Amino acid sequence: MSWQRVRGHENLIESFAEVVQRDRLAHAYLFVGPPGVGKKLFAEELAKALLCERPADPLQACDQCSSCRLVEAGTHPDFLRASMPADKHEFPIDTMRELLAQIALKPARGSHKIATIDDADDLNDESANCFLKTLEEPPPNSVLILLATDLGRQLPTIVSRCQVVRFHPLSAATIAKLLVEQGVDASKPERLARLSGGSLGLARELADDELWSFRREMLAELAKPKPDTVYLAKKLTAFCEDAGKETALQRARATLIVKLLVDLLEAALLIGAGAEAANIEPDDRPAAEALARRFSADKLLHLLDRCLDAEFHIDRRVQLVLALEAFVDAFAEPIWA
Repeated sequence: MSWQRVRGHENLIESFAEVVQRDRLAHAYLFVGPPGVGKKLFAEELAKALLCERPADPLQACDQCSSCRLVEAGTHPDFLRASMPADKHEFPIDTMRELLAQIALKPARGSHKIATIDDADDLNDESANCFLKTLEEPPPNSVLILLATDLGRQLPTIVSRCQVVRFHPLSAATIAKLLVEQGVDASKPERLARLSGGSLGLARELADDELWSFRREMLAELAKPKPDTVYLAKKLTAFCEDAGKETALQRARATLIVKLLVDLLEAALLIGAGAEAANIEPDDRPAAEALARRFSADKLLHLLDRCLDAEFHIDRRVQLVLALEAFVDAFAEPIWA
């Protein structure tokens, strides 16, 4: 039945059901939360429930009528989706204009016209201001849903005109269970769940044998008394480029590598402080102990800061080669001498 695919957000489902029951549905929502926690899936289920021809309850789609099937197939004329093209770095104003032109039309078969805008973090001034005009005077019976990861990256004028809905990270137990249910080939789903930070999407991306193989190679080089950072930067760049021609795929792989290294540095910091690194895997302990012996707590914290810088620059689409070189060079700076 409807909503069974949405896990970990039962409180939001109940809240929306009450809103629909009271006929208090807003015209615009801003879904904010980490990537991969189910914001897009929630929006799809909400659209299906609102457009269902034979709802069992106010927010319970039947999953059988033609409208439900059209929503699931992505072909319902009253459910519009827009996202940033893979070859772009900002949300194009032409894409926004096309979406808003369609949302302005009367519903073709349902009682609502619903639009979701993915990648709202990447709206530029033009596309954001274009959207703001429709947001100020929304078409009748329309529901606009923005999907974002960072409230701070949204224009205050847009935030003030939307109802903000916060999506929290999923629990590790929920993610581990979903990985098994979805048939993800992972020998240790609990480990992936912990590393994912509450993101099912990230957990699925981490279940990549090539990623873990490269991680072992990278850690072996970094564990050396004098790691060859020039060699490592070239290997890391090539590994990221092997993810595909699209820069989005390359950046996604680079982010995963950085996240995996952060996990090891945090374990090294705990070991160096004499604390128990309970979550570290047995095969990772030798590398973490080697880093703890080589680096002081201050140096490990500095490395963690450089990892966070790398994540920020990768996310902000700084030239990938430069971001990776700066990240790897942190292990060869004079401070480590």
